[in-house]
Amino acid sequence: MKQLTGLQQYAVVTANYWAFTLTDGALRMLVVFHFHQLGYSTLEIAFLFLFYEFFGIITNLYGGWLGARFGLRLTLWVGTLLQVAAMLLLIPVADSWPRWWSVAYVMVAQAISGIAKDLNKMSAKSAIRTVVPETPEDHSRSETQLFQWVAILTGSKNALKGVGFFLGGLLLATIGFRAAVGAMAAGLFLSFLITLVLPGAIGKMKQKPTFGALFSKSQGINVLSLARFFLFGARDVWFVVALPVFLQTALGWKYWEVGGFMGLWVIGYGIIQASAPALRRSWGKSAPPGVSAVQFWSAVLTAIPGLIAISLWRQVGSPGVAVVVGLAAFGAVFAMNSSIHSYMVLAYTDAESVSLNVGFYYMANAAGRLVGTLLSGALFLVGGLQACLWASCLLVALAFLSGIRLPPPLRQQLEAT
Repeated sequence: MKQLTGLQQYAVVTANYWAFTLTDGALRMLVVFHFHQLGYSTLEIAFLFLFYEFFGIITNLYGGWLGARFGLRLTLWVGTLLQVAAMLLLIPVADSWPRWWSVAYVMVAQAISGIAKDLNKMSAKSAIRTVVPETPEDHSRSETQLFQWVAILTGSKNALKGVGFFLGGLLLATIGFRAAVGAMAAGLFLSFLITLVLPGAIGKMKQKPTFGALFSKSQGINVLSLARFFLFGARDVWFVVALPVFLQTALGWKYWEVGGFMGLWVIGYGIIQASAPALRRSWGKSAPPGVSAVQFWSAVLTAIPGLIAISLWRQVGSPGVAVVVGLAAFGAVFAMNSSIHSYMVLAYTDAESVSLNVGFYYMANAAGRLVGTLLSGALFLVGGLQACLWASCLLVALAFLSGIRLPPPLRQQLEAT
């Protein structure tokens, strides 16, 4: 069989990642709304995702090691097939089951889904570092192309995740929970088949890494990972559970309206994320982003959830308008943060050890989501959406403070020598 070019490999990986993201976003909305219909509290719904996030932490850490030893094709395959299995496990869930058994069962299925999601994401984002063409005579050009490819992958992924949110709400309202989950499992399996053409050597290290290599010794990776932990905790503390329940209960929105709105938000977020390189060029910044960009965008983001919380507290205008406008602003600035972060983790590593470092980095990402998800359910019960927004403001501020300690990326260090 003819060897695929780097661009062809990138296309195959991206197509699989798109399919996975579409079904994962739909599944998240299906689970939230289905169990809220059954009378589950926001904290109980948050616990349904506890194992999803917890096992994502472990998966990113050990998945990076597995990718380095056995190649990213294997981890991509395993992640896709585990997600198919997780969705099939949800089909038998019945309203007549005891609540404790339903929660425990779904938590296990979500644990498998969490392992699958982070194996797939780690594999897709690590693969970019290995397939971007190297131009030793112009290192800056290589890094610029890397930033563009990362932005396209992550931005398009999040746009499709938004479509998935809308799809989940629509499928629940039309064909029901079981039929929706089964149809998505079949579609994702088809996306697995296209990855069979990938070469097995993608991301495989020449020297097999030991378990000691799991924990990054790079200051850049460690500090950026800490900032990523706070950044994604700040998003999920109000977005995952609190926001959809608030829109449905406090504002009286229908399920498909909530799913559609959150879907449009994530689509817009993804478009801005994919457009980050072009936006930076329009502002006169042709070079790839550096430490100052990380610090600037996290500083801007800090104010937004606080302003939304103040608007709700002081009852300035309609609460629906405050949340919708505030969420749009949060999404735009968060997209710039996320796109720059996704590039910076690759700028701090090389192609040889990329899966180890990316796995470590997304372990911190998963830990932030876990904390944010639990706080989203718990704080909403205690203080409503305002409490979740103030927690978001605090977490973004901690992300900014973490970013102050970032060293220059490898590109800038090479240019300085």
